[in-house]
Amino acid sequence: MKIGHEYDCFRNKVQPALECKLDEFSLLGYGTVNEHDLWSFLTRKKWRKPKEEIMLFEIVQDILGIKIGEYMNYATVEAFKLDDFSFDNEEDKAALLK
Repeated sequence: MKIGHEYDCFRNKVQPALECKLDEFSLLGYGTVNEHDLWSFLTRKKWRKPKEEIMLFEIVQDILGIKIGEYMNYATVEAFKLDDFSFDNEEDKAALLK
């Protein structure tokens, strides 16, 4: 049984690219995004279907090519999946429409 994602072995090697992308997000006003969230986006969304023979430069290219809109769409969908949000709850509806 496989634990984690196939590309987790690259995580330490691509640390500078992750930090660079987080710095970019911070400059755009999205400083609350952390490395764990960004890696989750990559493994769950961008690399949902991993390639067998991927090269390190392709991993870095994927990281540096992330647009803030892509990430925010993913984060929004993930937030809606949480159990603590419900359209049946009037307080949640009011907070959303605020």
